[in-house]
Amino acid sequence: MAEPAATEPTTAVRPIPARPGVGIAWMCTAAFGSSTMNGMIREASADIHAFEIAFFRNIFGLLALAPMLFRAGLGATMRTARPGLHVLRGCLNAVAMLSFFYAVTVTPLATVAALGFTAPLFAALLAVLFLGERPGWRRWTGLVAGFVGALVIIRPGFADISFGVLMLLLSSVAWAGALIVIKILSRTETSLTITVFAALFLTPVTGLAALFVWTTPAAGTWLLLIGIGAFGSLTQWSIAQAFHEADATLVLPFDFTKLLWASAIGYVFFAERPDPLTLLGGSIILASVTYVAYRERQHRPL
Repeated sequence: MAEPAATEPTTAVRPIPARPGVGIAWMCTAAFGSSTMNGMIREASADIHAFEIAFFRNIFGLLALAPMLFRAGLGATMRTARPGLHVLRGCLNAVAMLSFFYAVTVTPLATVAALGFTAPLFAALLAVLFLGERPGWRRWTGLVAGFVGALVIIRPGFADISFGVLMLLLSSVAWAGALIVIKILSRTETSLTITVFAALFLTPVTGLAALFVWTTPAAGTWLLLIGIGAFGSLTQWSIAQAFHEADATLVLPFDFTKLLWASAIGYVFFAERPDPLTLLGGSIILASVTYVAYRERQHRPL
């Protein structure tokens, strides 16, 4: 799975954060892990195609899940009454991951981080269309502000819209759709079942895509691929822990450090100069995501 911007989990949120400092630390760790993984993807793309990198990301991710899968029991974990929804989630996830990994290889890392914040905004819109949610004017204001932030980054009519940016937006929309399916599945399925089905679907699909561009990785690239898997898993775990320790509205603003890390890694390792408008647009998007999360928490039964 691609590591998009953090979004609030579908379970009920505690009215009072348990350990806010710990939650903030985990969110900062997630931001660092995500940015480092993207830098490794960029570096590995000098040797192999992005689709092949995505395939190995899923291989190592599946290996990481194996201990939990065997502990919970294969039969119990794979039991589901909604195979169609799992397939739909897998298809959306595959589109999101392949387009995201490709975009990382051709787009400034700060832009990747900034536009990654749009996924929760698209998810909020899709929730209106497919889940019947009815946001009030305050949340609509937050959503509009977020998309204004995206326009600040893309600057249509003032700058050429690169293919990488289009792939990032496609990834955000596809991941938003996957989030909606996950929200539906979570009503009847365990988190492990949802995660395992996704990994089992993504591994062969990304493997098929990788076959058409296959190149045997060099020795140094293998180390990068292991690092990509490790930092990807660290990011997912850290996000889950951040939301476990504290409310989303408290920890989400610290996802902003992803922009800082991405800018620093891009500058130091890839000679990318930080774009002030990208930082501004990303800040607007993240502020709107945090506000929308706050409004959703206000209206969610505890």
